[in-house]
Amino acid sequence: MIANLAFDLFSAILLGSAVMVVSSRNPVHSVLFLILCFINAAILFLMAGAEFLALVLVIVYVGAVAVLFMFVVMMLDVDFSELREGVQRYAPIGAAVGLVLFVELAFVMVNWVIAPGAAGMRLLPAPGNMTNTAALGSVLYTNYIFLFQLAGAVLLVAMIGAIVLTLRDRKRGKTQDIDIQHSRMPADTLSMVNAKLGAGASVPARHEDAL
Repeated sequence: MIANLAFDLFSAILLGSAVMVVSSRNPVHSVLFLILCFINAAILFLMAGAEFLALVLVIVYVGAVAVLFMFVVMMLDVDFSELREGVQRYAPIGAAVGLVLFVELAFVMVNWVIAPGAAGMRLLPAPGNMTNTAALGSVLYTNYIFLFQLAGAVLLVAMIGAIVLTLRDRKRGKTQDIDIQHSRMPADTLSMVNAKLGAGASVPARHEDAL
């Protein structure tokens, strides 16, 4: 009874926060509601016995993706009022895409069939004495190792592509020539000056040229 009430409570909070993510006018508020979505989804995963997925959801999505997105939104000085000016122009296309998605979801809900042994599998997510994390790792790195490595390669290529696209070679920074530094003698850069108290020291001519 308590488990059912907790499931209904966290599910209602998850759905409400998901609606607020897409309906909030302030993008920072949307990110905060997105974090609330992730936390409630992680709690539902824990209740289902999938503790590994719950921890991944909190650590990866809440701790990295959502927080990074919030920092980007807060640091970029984006004029959202200017962005909203062209919304009416793309409203018909957005409505068409939303209608297609709604029809697809309706077909899925009509033909939805729950497996007969789903309730028993929910109560026993891992075989034998093996934990859920060990069972997931065994299946992932045994049966789907090539797909897992392929997904990692795709993410690596995407990361390299993002770095290449955003990196600009600016000639503003100072560069160094290692050969000139190695061939330079101490007498070219070091001078012993007997400075009087309160009089200061003058810079030799060769150092002025170097500066």
